[in-house]
Amino acid sequence: MAAGCERVDSSHSMDKSITLPPNEIFRNLENAKRFAIDIVAKVRSFDHTAKGDPLYEISMQEEVSARLHFIKFENAYIETCLDFIKDHLVNTDTKVIKATGGGEDEMTCLIKGCNFVLRNITHEAFVYAKHADSEFRFQNTHPDIFPYLLINIGSGVSIFKVESEDTFERVGGSSIGGGTFWGLGALLTKTKRFDELLQLASKGQHTNVDMLVKDIYGGSYGSLGLTGDLIASSFGKSATPDKEFSKEDMAKSLLHMISNDIGQLACLYARLHNLTRVYFGGFFIRGHPVTMHTITYSINFFTKGEVQALFLRHEGYLGTIGAFLKGAEEDNPNQYSWGENYAGSSGLMSTSPDLNPMQRARSGTFDMLEMDRLERQLVNLPLLQDPSSYIPDTVDLSEDALAREYWLYCFEEALDGVVKRAVASQPDLPEAAERAEKFRHKYQHKLQTLRHQPFAYGSLTVRSLLDTREHCLNEFNFPDPYSKLEGMKAPIGLTCFIWPCILHCCCNLYRLLNYSSFFSIDRPWLVDAYDQWLERLKGPPHKCALFFVDNKLLCRGTEVVLASNSSPALNDVTNSELQILTERIAAMDLVIQSAVKEDRLTLVQSGSSSPCLDLSRLDKVLAGVVRERHVDLVIIEGMGRAIHTNYYAILSCESLKMAVIKNSWLADRLGGKLFSVVFKYEVKDVKAEYYIAL
Repeated sequence: MAAGCERVDSSHSMDKSITLPPNEIFRNLENAKRFAIDIVAKVRSFDHTAKGDPLYEISMQEEVSARLHFIKFENAYIETCLDFIKDHLVNTDTKVIKATGGGEDEMTCLIKGCNFVLRNITHEAFVYAKHADSEFRFQNTHPDIFPYLLINIGSGVSIFKVESEDTFERVGGSSIGGGTFWGLGALLTKTKRFDELLQLASKGQHTNVDMLVKDIYGGSYGSLGLTGDLIASSFGKSATPDKEFSKEDMAKSLLHMISNDIGQLACLYARLHNLTRVYFGGFFIRGHPVTMHTITYSINFFTKGEVQALFLRHEGYLGTIGAFLKGAEEDNPNQYSWGENYAGSSGLMSTSPDLNPMQRARSGTFDMLEMDRLERQLVNLPLLQDPSSYIPDTVDLSEDALAREYWLYCFEEALDGVVKRAVASQPDLPEAAERAEKFRHKYQHKLQTLRHQPFAYGSLTVRSLLDTREHCLNEFNFPDPYSKLEGMKAPIGLTCFIWPCILHCCCNLYRLLNYSSFFSIDRPWLVDAYDQWLERLKGPPHKCALFFVDNKLLCRGTEVVLASNSSPALNDVTNSELQILTERIAAMDLVIQSAVKEDRLTLVQSGSSSPCLDLSRLDKVLAGVVRERHVDLVIIEGMGRAIHTNYYAILSCESLKMAVIKNSWLADRLGGKLFSVVFKYEVKDVKAEYYIAL
């Protein structure tokens, strides 16, 4: 657990209370062992309207889980913070507190925190494109984050070259940073508050104050490659006698001047150290559109597009995360993977300059962040052709307005059914109905937020909508809503009579299709490579087939690896359920029994708890099995795994992607009809180094 201390200066009156958003904060406080505090510069986080409220609302979860909590509050109210620490964290042998906020330790924490978010948080980094249809372009999580350049813009500017987890150095910096903008801005505009200064800048017109190339030469200076609207001299027009300049124009000019200077400095250091990944952080940025756009423009101009300016969704928490990691080194937190919990995290807010930040519920960056520890390390599937370019999701809903509206509507319409299933899954708990209504309210609020801010948690996809729903269900202790529902997850006793037939598909993939619903649909299918697949089966058998299964089991003869979910998601089979089923079936069936004994049938958890599949975040054990068994065929089945995700995934071995499209809108979008069949057989052409989709 960690708390980032920041200043919340959202009203002119100063009091000793802090009101947080109406979410439950710091669940599981009694069981938390470590606390980290990062005391940083004054920045606004969110408005508070009530007075005298407690610092935190403390609540307990029924199940203890490893979770990181992050929250911002004002350093002006440090006394309230200390009271909280005194009441909850001291005089006990089970709590450890780590603090950062100055000196070399601060820089170490900053780098550790940056490494952590880049490794563990999907779509952490983004490019800001002001005039694009989607202003945020999120980057995929890359397996190798090093080396990179980190530009930390606080009062001044510090530039770090980061080469590994523990190898970094400060290679440069500047005294002209956020403090310069704030200080000079206060002198020029008499505005003492940072957010108000940014708001003035967002309304200003810098060309009224700055001297442009065309003001000097009457147009562009083509021989030097200078366009007419390029700034030739910041504040160059301000010396004009007897002319008044607005606060807005001066603030905008000042912001451009400092941002351009930082951008050019970053470019020079990036070229000097031959680095193409440059991340910007620090309180000066904080998701403000003018700042990000100016830095982006400067980077693009000076490097001719060779270097991208990358910003971080959680840059406000880097120091606190680093402090936690330093305090937990004996437990080696890096041996685990972590995932963002959408139910307990605030989202990236709109950067529209038309919104007055004084009226916004939260600032341009996160106010709350929660991360859950996964009990296994997640890595790339070794068979991904190019992990750095792999994109799990087929459609980015943040860029496709029609698709976004349709899927948000679908999830809203399905909410009543999910609530009923959640209550029915816990018939012996009378408070289940109350918790289910809390789930409904929270998830509905998330959907409303995503309708207006589709970029809140990175790229919006069907997968992220499903994951958000799962997180909200777990938040109110509904880990498996389908567990008690008839027809969803069959009881083990009944399953023992049904699944031997399905498991016999291990012997022959012809049977695999006969047991599916594919043959009830006339051919040709929407995507139909069945004949090519049959032809392939006449050739040599595959060494090992890897199946990603949902609520069906699909296997081939020789060696078979079945990868199933690590924890419940919808009605998909989990690894623990699959272990029990296979053991009982093997007791009745000699073929399955023999396959298990001879280690030709292996059950491995995928590391996923989603009905979709991200091949860049799989259980490390599964990746090891793939290498050891020399897997040369991957089979992905079902809409979530083969259509919503991985439809365009390129593997370095043969692959089958199969699904029946059970959604009419999606079928129409793909050019088919309801219950259209997708049967993609893809094989890599080794000589030409490309894939053939058959």
